[in-house]
Amino acid sequence: MIELYTWSTPNGRKVSIMLEECGLPYNVHKINIGTNTEQFAPEYLKINPNGKIPGIVDPDGPDGKPIAMMESGAILIYLAGKTGKFLPKSVRGKYEALQWLMFQMGGVGPMFGQAHHFMRAKKDEVPYGSERYGNEAKRLYGVMDRHLAGTRFFAKEYSIADMAIYPWVARHEWHRVDLGAFPNVRRWYDAVGARSAVVKGMAVPA
Repeated sequence: MIELYTWSTPNGRKVSIMLEECGLPYNVHKINIGTNTEQFAPEYLKINPNGKIPGIVDPDGPDGKPIAMMESGAILIYLAGKTGKFLPKSVRGKYEALQWLMFQMGGVGPMFGQAHHFMRAKKDEVPYGSERYGNEAKRLYGVMDRHLAGTRFFAKEYSIADMAIYPWVARHEWHRVDLGAFPNVRRWYDAVGARSAVVKGMAVPA
């Protein structure tokens, strides 16, 4: 039974979606990052030294011993390796999926996160921040839309790349983005969002 330490954020939901897609049993431990204390508790820092969510503990690690994992992208790669699912088997396909996972980790996550802060979380809006990160968010939506014009998913098949990007796009209203302006992203978003495992994973933690 995998122990999942998470909160209701896009990064947390990536992992719960993957666990649901793989059919792996797991326990949910809520780490309320809003308190600014739970994620820095000594017992949690043993699991995630960076004091972020998500984190997992798999009692059945690669060598038969428990393993703790942090960083959502690394966790997705680990679970794909553990189950043999959702990372293409071909060498080319694997790297195509991984590049879009890295696109999310290095671009979509950080930039959309800043858009969330300046456009929604901050009580007094800072126009410069909203404009800077809002424009970058729209640029990234454009990158995704152009790519998805020629493919159903981000790689040749549904993969951890889609699971990583979907929870961030699910907050498109927070970025003040109308998906109608990005029809290929909208088509992809609707298809991924219709998957039962995605629906379940997005509801974690309850």
